This record gives sequence, C-alpha cells and structure tokens, in this order.
Amino acid sequence: MENTFYLEIITPDRQFYTGPATNLTMPALDGEYGVQPGHEPVVTALRPGTVRFQTDGTPHEVVVSDGFAEIMPDYCILLVSSAERPDEIDRARAERAKERAEERLRQKQSIREYHLSKAALARAMARLKATR
Repeated sequence: MENTFYLEIITPDRQFYTGPATNLTMPALDGEYGVQPGHEPVVTALRPGTVRFQTDGTPHEVVVSDGFAEIMPDYCILLVSSAERPDEIDRARAERAKERAEERLRQKQSIREYHLSKAALARAMARLKATR
C-alpha cells in the first residue's frame, strides 16, 4: 500500500467512497487536477464534472457537483454536494434539467438567480457528458 493514498468522497447525505486509491483526477475550477501519493498539501474548489480514480488497477468514475477538496501527501477528501456513478444517472431527467436551466438563463433574472441557473446548467451538462 505504499503507492496509495486514502480517498474519501463525501456528500451531505452519505459517504460515497472511502478507501485506498493509486491516483485521482478531479474537475477543479481552473482545470483538471491530478493527485498521486505524496502530493503537496492543497485545498481547492471543485466544479461539476467527473472524478476518476483507480483502486488496485480498477478505474472508477464518479459524477460530482461543486464542492471542495483537501489534498495531503497521504490522503484526499472531496466534499461535494452530490456524487453518483454514471450508470445511476437518468439521462432523460438530466436532459430536462438542462432545458429548464437554459430557459431560465434566457429570462431576465437577478444576479443570484443567474448564478443559480448557471450552476444548474453545469450540473446537468456534467451528468449528460458522463452518460455518453
């Protein structure tokens, strides 16, 4: 286990994953962020997208919404609003969510409503991308 680090993916309602990982790629605000054992300590914000990690040579994908990641040399904790496997995603529901968000963006809104609509659109797009 010397070439692994401890990974936790936590949502408000459950611990999605807890265990060892050999590498991790996550969607940070400024692009994809890769993590391997011995990584420098970092805290970063996450955007909606796909987290990829490997355990014992087995690749895993998780669609996450926005959140934060704490990275240390021997562990990484992702605190996200939601996490789901691509096979758990209802593609038709994600399509409807995308259409609703796009419609709300076309309407005149307050700045707060605009940002909420943009976030909803980003979540829907991440979910749809993972189901392709």
